[in-house]
Amino acid sequence: MKNKYIYLIWFIALLPAMILRDYTPNNELRYLSIVDEALQNGNVFTFTNQGEIYADKPPLHFWLMMVGKLILGEHHIWYYSLLSFIPALIILITMSKWIRREEETVNVVADNRIMIDNNSRNFITAQLMLMTTGLFAGAALIVRMDMLMNMFIVLSLYSFYQMYSGVNMTRNSWLFPIFVFLALFSKGPLGLLIPFVSTIMFLIYKKKLSDYKKYWGWKSFLIILLGSVVWFTGVYIEGGNDYLNNLLFHQTVGRGIDSFHHKEPVYYYLISIWYTLAPWSLLVLGLFAASIVKKRINSTLEQFFAVIILSTFVMLSLISSKLAIYPLPIVPFLIFLTVLQFNKFDMQNVWIKLTIALPAVIFILALPGIVYVSSMEGMQYLADRFIYAGAVVLTLTGILVIYFIYLKRDSVRSINSLALGFLLSVFLIGWSMPKLNNQLGWGNMCEKAKELSEEYKINDYWVYKISRSENMDVYLGKDIIKAEKEDLLNENNENKLLMLRTKDIKNDPDIHSLVLNKVQYQFGENVIVILN
Repeated sequence: MKNKYIYLIWFIALLPAMILRDYTPNNELRYLSIVDEALQNGNVFTFTNQGEIYADKPPLHFWLMMVGKLILGEHHIWYYSLLSFIPALIILITMSKWIRREEETVNVVADNRIMIDNNSRNFITAQLMLMTTGLFAGAALIVRMDMLMNMFIVLSLYSFYQMYSGVNMTRNSWLFPIFVFLALFSKGPLGLLIPFVSTIMFLIYKKKLSDYKKYWGWKSFLIILLGSVVWFTGVYIEGGNDYLNNLLFHQTVGRGIDSFHHKEPVYYYLISIWYTLAPWSLLVLGLFAASIVKKRINSTLEQFFAVIILSTFVMLSLISSKLAIYPLPIVPFLIFLTVLQFNKFDMQNVWIKLTIALPAVIFILALPGIVYVSSMEGMQYLADRFIYAGAVVLTLTGILVIYFIYLKRDSVRSINSLALGFLLSVFLIGWSMPKLNNQLGWGNMCEKAKELSEEYKINDYWVYKISRSENMDVYLGKDIIKAEKEDLLNENNENKLLMLRTKDIKNDPDIHSLVLNKVQYQFGENVIVILN
């Protein structure tokens, strides 16, 4: 199968979700609100959320979102999804080219045609595994800066390795620091720290630390410094000292040493890595550990990948602020290093086959599992024909994979089948998004609220205990009023439109009495109530 078809299959699999899903309230809707405020205020380097300083993220991703809003005239989920998918695709292409070029160089020297054929097959497997790794696939869809930063990190490390190998020294000596700065400009300090720590640790491992000036010399530091000076100057001109201090100290030092946000214990990633790498966790982590113990990581490229993985993992574990998505930069290297080890291990080994068979068994249980769960109270929204179709595909895929592993004795074909079945299931389930959107976001609820506002001649939108509801202004076109319980019980509640959670109606007798016999519209876990 040609690379271009692999990429097309991946794009088609994700397309329904890209087009049909709603924005998630926690982050995506907030980013849209930030973009709206920046365009309204004419800001370029500084951002606000509901008028409050938002220095959490650098400007690059927001600029791309702002360009889309200006060109398209409004927010479109497909456009914002492409801002993650295209970087993910570039990562996939870069990693594939990187490995292929390295392996072809080795094989030309070895003149081993069988090895070339096996590697060609393994390249496809590596691509399919990365496409279907839970964290990577999810990050390729969501509206976040992580995949954009990850792309520049991969490109910077690729440029470094090219220089280390003596390839296009002049060109890569410019590209390397440019990519590092763009990674920094996409998400923040990790964009700089990951390339720096990875490359320095690699040079130490190879006992070539004295060569660091070839990569981190005056040219690299000057490019990164000049880019940062332009950025910080723009921040100072627009936001003054308060914003600049927030950006440089509160967000950077505060998150790194004693985080005020997302603080987790040092072992957090030792737990999260198992589900972020699903369904390949057992295979990837098992082979990686075995490769280290058995000393199978021999080539320079394999050693570079291993150093990137270990140094980044340790660094992220030591940083106070932690989220499951932060290890995203090591995922491509873990997947491709794993596949590079296929020719060094017996893929018919009982333990290796078990790491593939266990996810297949989980796939087999998908159909009975979804039938059972969708019959439970509050989960009926899962009883959708597209979700059932996706579950059928997963179950059949699991059966097929077991057949290939134990009857055909072909582990690589089993991996490919598992990945392709997963992509087909994602494609089918993606068509259920219109039905799932009430559970995912607030788009439908806010559209109905606008209709009811016109129908009942209500000017204000009241919201009670819905987290981050201030970002509903993206849909409603105006700010909401956050109501306290006392406001609802003590004020004149005639002619009010109230949005609140279903559980607050059930659990609070006062709120239940307030909305009893009122016009209500259910949207997932939330309700619109007309108080008149």
